[in-house]
Amino acid sequence: MQKRSIIGIVCLLTLLGCSPQEPPAPAKKPPAKKLLIGLIPEQNIFRQMERYEPLAEYLYWKTGTKMKLKILPRYGNIVDNFKSSGMDGAFFGSFTYTLAHAKVGVEVLARPVALDNTSTYHGLIFVRKDSRIRTARDMKGKRFVFVDKATTAGYLLPLKYFHGFGISNYKGYLKEAYFAGTHEDAIYDVLNRKADIGAAKNTVFQRLAKADPRIMKELVVLERSPDVPENALALRKDIDVLVRDRLKDALLKMNLDPDGKRVLEQFGAQRFIETRNEEYDIIVKYAGDIHLNLSTYDYKND
Repeated sequence: MQKRSIIGIVCLLTLLGCSPQEPPAPAKKPPAKKLLIGLIPEQNIFRQMERYEPLAEYLYWKTGTKMKLKILPRYGNIVDNFKSSGMDGAFFGSFTYTLAHAKVGVEVLARPVALDNTSTYHGLIFVRKDSRIRTARDMKGKRFVFVDKATTAGYLLPLKYFHGFGISNYKGYLKEAYFAGTHEDAIYDVLNRKADIGAAKNTVFQRLAKADPRIMKELVVLERSPDVPENALALRKDIDVLVRDRLKDALLKMNLDPDGKRVLEQFGAQRFIETRNEEYDIIVKYAGDIHLNLSTYDYKND
């Protein structure tokens, strides 16, 4: 009997590996990812941060990827900063994305759908109603305010507009041409008679018009560009695929999450939608029509 008991104990210890089993060590969480994300100077920098910081915090909470936001002083700085500051991505305008895709190889993820159910914008050329300027022929010897050389609405549209009238050297044609730096400033420069003609994106024009009735009362739109994708988040191609997929998934599902819906409301959007590179083909065509080479284009204001 005693012998059978000893054999039983030996067998049991053999099955148990001769020692008590320790619980498996908990899996280590991977360190939080950090991305440096650029913001274009579409409007006042404080309003830009107020708009994007809650979105960045939400994405950190949902994905573990922390976003450090960097507002750039001008649009073209986005392309420069991918090299000089090690930037990982940005919320790009349509032209800055097309340039960055051609020059540094970023890939777009998603863009917002506004409260009015639009996810695109277009450029406008406008003057004061009392200016008597109605075509490019009337602009000779006048002052034109652009936004930045790296914008669709604030520069590419006017170039295409002048090209259609056979004007290749707008600097020699105009009395003065300068860059305001933001769409807001370009609109107010025309409204306040600092410039005779201006160019800006329609979404900023409409937002300012709601707060300042003088804009619709005193300004008239002469030309508009085709619709292009609204500012979208894009990342470098070499960003970890898991990080990229988690961010994209969190953006696309924000509207299904009560916390996400609150952030979206503050951001001024209904939801985010998937965005593909081919949606920017209109910018490539627009640039090609005026013989502008995107890969060699000098986007620095002069």
